Amino acid sequence: MKSKVTMKELPVSEQPYEKAEAEGAEHLSDKELLTVLIRTGTKKERADQIALKVLEFCGRDGLQALWNFDMEQLKDIPGIGRVKAIQLVCVCELAKRMARGKRLFGTKINTPEDVVSYYSMQLKYQQKECLILVILDSKNRILSDEILSVGTLHASIAEPREIFLAALKKNGASVILLHNHPSGDPTPSREDILTTERIEKAGYLLGIPLNDHIILGQNSYISLKGEGYLKNGINFDS
Repeated sequence: MKSKVTMKELPVSEQPYEKAEAEGAEHLSDKELLTVLIRTGTKKERADQIALKVLEFCGRDGLQALWNFDMEQLKDIPGIGRVKAIQLVCVCELAKRMARGKRLFGTKINTPEDVVSYYSMQLKYQQKECLILVILDSKNRILSDEILSVGTLHASIAEPREIFLAALKKNGASVILLHNHPSGDPTPSREDILTTERIEKAGYLLGIPLNDHIILGQNSYISLKGEGYLKNGINFDS
């Protein structure tokens, strides 16, 4: 007596490889996409059953939550060993790099929404605060960007010297700061506001204005310039 039905014995409509080939990968469910990535099952479970366990492990955020987990955490899922955990974290890293690939240097920043759209996928599921510096030319076009710091769960560290030294090296005309709040709430802390004011003053003295400091939450963001905390930055639409 067989202990389980194999993938090949499932109806063709339930075989993700065949479905992807016949209908296109866009028609696969989250479970089916994971099944393709996981590839093989164990002696007790098929690949699609392991895929379902991965989704259950992710919770209500679904596949996006995979960005939160490292290899050791993924290996806690029944059926996910060393190789499958490596495959999953590599797919997540590939997705991050593809999202960053959409961000073209030379693109003009017209609104805070432009900044968020370029960088949200990079920051949204970070478990620690991560601070990104975006350096612009005189026409508000992206010259360069870099991660300045990765902090604890609650705080990243930003020093004006580090920010403006990077901007000077790239001949930047102005800068934008962007960081995430792992709590999901983008409301600025007192430290966020004080740090922003300090950086703005330094930029004013150097002639490299801080255009904005944007805080990204789970599904929303706050522009400190839009909230009135910045006075000297260049308007995006100028």
